[in-house]
Amino acid sequence: MKTKRRRGRTTLIVVAAAVLGVVAGTATGYAVQADRAPKALPPLNQPGLAYPAKSLPEGKEPEPLTVAHDAGLKTSGDLRKLLISKPRGATKVEGSEDGWMALDTYAGHFADPESLITSLAPSFRRAVNVSWNEGKNREVVVTLVQFKPSAFQDAAGYALDQQSYMPGATAAGNNGSVIEGTDDGRYWVYDNPRHQSRNRARAVAWRGDIMMEIDIFDRGTIRESAIRTLAERQMERL
Repeated sequence: MKTKRRRGRTTLIVVAAAVLGVVAGTATGYAVQADRAPKALPPLNQPGLAYPAKSLPEGKEPEPLTVAHDAGLKTSGDLRKLLISKPRGATKVEGSEDGWMALDTYAGHFADPESLITSLAPSFRRAVNVSWNEGKNREVVVTLVQFKPSAFQDAAGYALDQQSYMPGATAAGNNGSVIEGTDDGRYWVYDNPRHQSRNRARAVAWRGDIMMEIDIFDRGTIRESAIRTLAERQMERL
């Protein structure tokens, strides 16, 4: 009768030897590598520098970029200068603060200011507005909102958000009319305005990092040509 061979101790010895061999080999490899002299990396493949080693002499500097080549030049200065002017005969709206607008001031004109502040705070750069009265019944408000570069929310996205709720809320029940000279700027004359005591027209458009919105309030009729003309004039300045 054959007896089973016991393998426990011999197997453990073989496994331990194998592990020691691997460890020893790894250590030897590190030691050999440490003794070798470091090799220089190959040079980077790049063209020569494009600017001169020394500054150009006075009078030889290149001309600065124009607005045609750098759109940021127009919008990096005083944003209020890009607002259209009040027409002749118009008067300032009593109690209004034409000029710079803080984010909370701007958001205060909307139904849910806190949500708007939360949404715009990371990307909001600055805002300006101008408002005036024409005659006894008409009030006009023009606002420019500028966004930070490379922000999550930009002027185009915000303008499209503003446009998206217009047809179904209180506007003319359609997608509005296109503002000439814009990517997809649009204007509306409300059929059933929230402000029941006054009729309303609104325009929303953008150019670059600036979103434009114009509102007209009037107890009388507001012609489409009135809001369209204002929107076209303002967009020409951007």
